[in-house]
Amino acid sequence: MEQLSLIVLLLYALYEGLLHAFEADHILAVTNIVSQRNKIFPALKDGIFWGLGHTSTIFLIGILMILFKVNIPDSSFAYFEAAVGLMLVVVASYRLCVFLRNEQTLIHTHRHEHAGANKQPHVHVHLKGKNLHKTSYGIGIVHGLAGSGALVVLVMTQIETIANSLLYLLIFGVGSIVGMTIVAGVFSIPFSKKLIHSKGLRTVLVLLSSSLCFVYGCYVIYENLLA
Repeated sequence: MEQLSLIVLLLYALYEGLLHAFEADHILAVTNIVSQRNKIFPALKDGIFWGLGHTSTIFLIGILMILFKVNIPDSSFAYFEAAVGLMLVVVASYRLCVFLRNEQTLIHTHRHEHAGANKQPHVHVHLKGKNLHKTSYGIGIVHGLAGSGALVVLVMTQIETIANSLLYLLIFGVGSIVGMTIVAGVFSIPFSKKLIHSKGLRTVLVLLSSSLCFVYGCYVIYENLLA
């Protein structure tokens, strides 16, 4: 019966981690990353790296609080939340600047002919982007700070053994990795290669996602430091 209860608890941890990835701040941050992609597969990898960074922070805080009995004051986590808000503002501002300066996404066109019966000149569009996996991991690390204290305290009060508590956090992290991979894949679709040729649509989507991310980041800062 005890083992069954543990299995149910760990399945719940997986479910909670999955849902956690769909929170507004997570979606906005990752959308500003995957908007620089023109294919879904690299965006999925961005989501995985975000989840790994997020899990790293939560697991580290869990080790400090559960295993080493480090007491992190509740007031500290308000600053952690504000740091997430600041990160959203920075991510949105950077993404917007990069897009407007046309540095991150370089559209290069040239005309040439192919040999054969259908020998006609046509335009090729090449899209170049930087490796964003490290950026995704770093953003995930910062995001892991938000709410991690409350999660660890909840786990400590609900689960008796240290091993099971850390296992719960790890399974929660796996759920968040799966969830963010799904989020990254879904929200990269509007920026996929099929729609990338529509410059007007791309501009609207980038401006919208960056603006929402910026405004929400300011709101998070205000709520945690000024309200």
